[in-house]
Amino acid sequence: MAKKEEQLDEETMALINWCIEVEKHLVAGGATQKEAQDHIEEQVEWFTDLFYDGLSPEEAAKEALA
Repeated sequence: MAKKEEQLDEETMALINWCIEVEKHLVAGGATQKEAQDHIEEQVEWFTDLFYDGLSPEEAAKEALA
């Protein structure tokens, strides 16, 4: 039986795309891509809060690098 592909809602997709942008800014700030991905995964609740607080990906990356 084929597994049905799960559809993500618009809000979840917006958060994922936002995190992808944060990752790019973290890499531009000196982190490796793996370090950036690991940090976002480890701090997912904090980054989610920043997303809902309305920070831009660049602002969130600056907070993470501070």
